[in-house]
Amino acid sequence: MKETRAEHLAVEKLRPFEGHPFKVVDNEEMDQLVWSILTQGLLTPLVVRPLDNGEYEVISGHRRLHACRKAGIQTVPALVYSIDRDAAAIALVDSNLHRERILPSEKAFAYKLKMDALGRQGKRTDLTCGQVGHKLRDTLSDEESGRQVQRYISLTNLIPGILEKVDEGRIALTPAVELSYLTEAEQKDLLETMESEDCTPSLSQAIQLKQLSQAGKLNMDIIFGILTQPKANQREKISFRTDEVRKFFPKNYTPAQMQEVILKLLGEYQRKRQRDRER
Repeated sequence: MKETRAEHLAVEKLRPFEGHPFKVVDNEEMDQLVWSILTQGLLTPLVVRPLDNGEYEVISGHRRLHACRKAGIQTVPALVYSIDRDAAAIALVDSNLHRERILPSEKAFAYKLKMDALGRQGKRTDLTCGQVGHKLRDTLSDEESGRQVQRYISLTNLIPGILEKVDEGRIALTPAVELSYLTEAEQKDLLETMESEDCTPSLSQAIQLKQLSQAGKLNMDIIFGILTQPKANQREKISFRTDEVRKFFPKNYTPAQMQEVILKLLGEYQRKRQRDRER
């Protein structure tokens, strides 16, 4: 991108990038960002592009913009680039994919957004022609393989309820990719079964569901039968509903992060008991 000018822009003239995949959430991190802006000001300018109506579309800085609005800030520093929407979409994705924490759904729709923008620019991504290799990796990601990029993009075919379980860590990426081949109606039946039985499909079950879907033999009864069948080598386990322990953690923690903290605390408890016995 070629920088054109630096300005102070009215917050009311700034608009989020339409359809951008990255979530802006009111959580403790957002509260900290608001406090930082109130005490130190906005240290990093937003990156925007001008629109025909005199407003500006945000390319980088959606969280900062939201924090400024919460803080009551009226004007913000911004770098203004005169570029088209596709170039802006590519820049938006590239500036966010290196964040420390990014949800699978965010990565999925980010890669899709960039792939579509590159396609409109006439650049091959090799995803549409069935060749997943270096070309796809070079154009869409400088960190992940073309195969992995394709797997993430397939998540965009999941209905919101199932994709949410992927973000929460209840469904891993590999079975989620298999489930993305189910029709929307089949996914709705699957989600209903998962909710009623409080379960999620294993990889082998997801593969079975995909195969039956492609054969045109998948329905609610079969989905129920597959999800409730005993799993091989199933061990007795202790489980908690997320809402039972959510109150003990920051709002932005995923189930996987909560599990990690719980196991760490249990380890510390075990070591303390061991020390007490040795005294």
